[in-house]
Amino acid sequence: MSTVKVLPLLEPGAAAPCCPPLTERPLTAEEAERTALMFKALGDPVRLRLFSAVASHEGGEACVCDISDVGVSQPTVSHHLKKLREAGLLSSERRGTWVYYRVEPTVLAAMGQLLTRAAAA
Repeated sequence: MSTVKVLPLLEPGAAAPCCPPLTERPLTAEEAERTALMFKALGDPVRLRLFSAVASHEGGEACVCDISDVGVSQPTVSHHLKKLREAGLLSSERRGTWVYYRVEPTVLAAMGQLLTRAAAA
């Protein structure tokens, strides 16, 4: 018996960003936890380089074989990619022997919105 759980697909822009702009109101404890996890994951220079390599890669996704030249060993690259996935910044898909990574569709917009000023009423 299979225990596969089918999750609904999100249309680009369908998911609400994690948090309101920082200038709009104080974050709740839950919002702060989610946001801190994202920024903590990007606080490491190797992770930031990997995230940037995936985000800027042609076609919006990158094979681990194309982005692993960041000055650390392959096991360390795998560790950093795992941390980015755990923070919700990347998703991955295995194709044969390679794993392909892509930035979660709403991540960049959500991070951008978080750091912008709230619109004047």
